[in-house]
Amino acid sequence: MDKKFSKDILSTVNKKTGKTITEGSIKKIAGKISPATLQSETQIRQLVKQVSTMAGVPVSEDTVKEIVAAVKKTGMNLDNIEGLMKMMMKK
Repeated sequence: MDKKFSKDILSTVNKKTGKTITEGSIKKIAGKISPATLQSETQIRQLVKQVSTMAGVPVSEDTVKEIVAAVKKTGMNLDNIEGLMKMMMKK
């Protein structure tokens, strides 16, 4: 993922949440993610909860289900991350 894309995502998240989330805090969470994490519904749910807590934004159960389904379906390759981010930003 290129730096411009990363900065765009961070800027969008900060605007959407009204919070200031640092690049370091995102990297800390991202550093714990492995391909196995993205195949486990339980681990995806934990990841969504962690990000939700960090952003101070509640995520409905329906949205969690959508995120889990999208992550499992795409396998989260870099080509699909932007689409998933756009879907989540519309919520």
